[in-house]
Amino acid sequence: MDMIKPGSTIGILGGGQLGRMIALAAAPLGYKCHIYCPEANSPAFQVADSYTVAAYEDEAALEAFAKSVDVVTYEFENVPAKTAEVIGEHALLRPGATALATAQDRLVEKTFLSDHGLAVAPFKAFESLEELELAVAEIGMPAVAKTRCFGYDGKGQAIIRSQSDIEEAHAAMGGAPAILEGFVPFNKEVSAIVARNPQGSVAAYPIAENVHTNHILDVTTVPANIDGVIEDTARIMGAKLADALDYIGVITVEMFIIEDSGEVIVNEFAPRVHNSGHWSIEGARTSQFEQHVRAICGLPLGDPRNIGTVRMKNLLGEDINDVEQYLKDPKAHYHHYGKSEPREGRKMGHVTWVDAE
Repeated sequence: MDMIKPGSTIGILGGGQLGRMIALAAAPLGYKCHIYCPEANSPAFQVADSYTVAAYEDEAALEAFAKSVDVVTYEFENVPAKTAEVIGEHALLRPGATALATAQDRLVEKTFLSDHGLAVAPFKAFESLEELELAVAEIGMPAVAKTRCFGYDGKGQAIIRSQSDIEEAHAAMGGAPAILEGFVPFNKEVSAIVARNPQGSVAAYPIAENVHTNHILDVTTVPANIDGVIEDTARIMGAKLADALDYIGVITVEMFIIEDSGEVIVNEFAPRVHNSGHWSIEGARTSQFEQHVRAICGLPLGDPRNIGTVRMKNLLGEDINDVEQYLKDPKAHYHHYGKSEPREGRKMGHVTWVDAE
């Protein structure tokens, strides 16, 4: 429960843009950051005090890294379980291994959510084609087949709309354990971003409304255009999950809104800062990245309220080169993630517009 005081070093597993933005937020609070990532020239290295390039399976390197820092966090949820175990033997890991393990497996995740009273789409695990056929018969169509592990931005997913899609969907899983989820007839996709510190204090951000294009987040708007009762429900669900996991840090819960019925259905959660929270850097009194640092270091949580109407747009691929256009806009805040190669669909940066109240 003791505070990890400014001047200490935060270890970050992962060297992408989220690790980069955590490090940028940690510096003004007086913390140093040490990044651990297998990929050389990772974006977070550019803004960190130190970094280690080594495999997540390199136990000697992990031990040396853990012993060189005061607390360890991560910027993505696909950290191998063994990596988390080794880190946990030598350093304080926040969020803990339970949240990591739960988020890594969609079956475990859906079961955990359901067991704790959070509404989810109907789901059933399958491996064989026969098991998938039985799951479709039970859940109905349309439905979505998803690999249980390592899927993101629409990868490892296949929609089943008719009997003719079943065999193709099974093949798309590549023989990996998978889960079938009933299709939710939602009107909006939103995310609840919640922070929780070791003392059990919770701070919930305004609900963000998200628009995806080709399964990748395109635009986030805050506040979401939803009924106040629905917003309160979504925030409470996010806080409930954080408490159930005994979570420390920022957690993001992605949800579907069915406006006709007022239902809020949890799609999935990410045990980390999130793309749909980037708006908070300029648009909230405390950014999600500073909030994460505060939480994992046992500091008082900051004010999560927005300071007006905020819109964030992802810059994918060559979009990042429109820098002049954005810098001419007095309301635009342009962020470049330091990646050298603007591949199609790759998140290269984002722009945020804030209309202060």
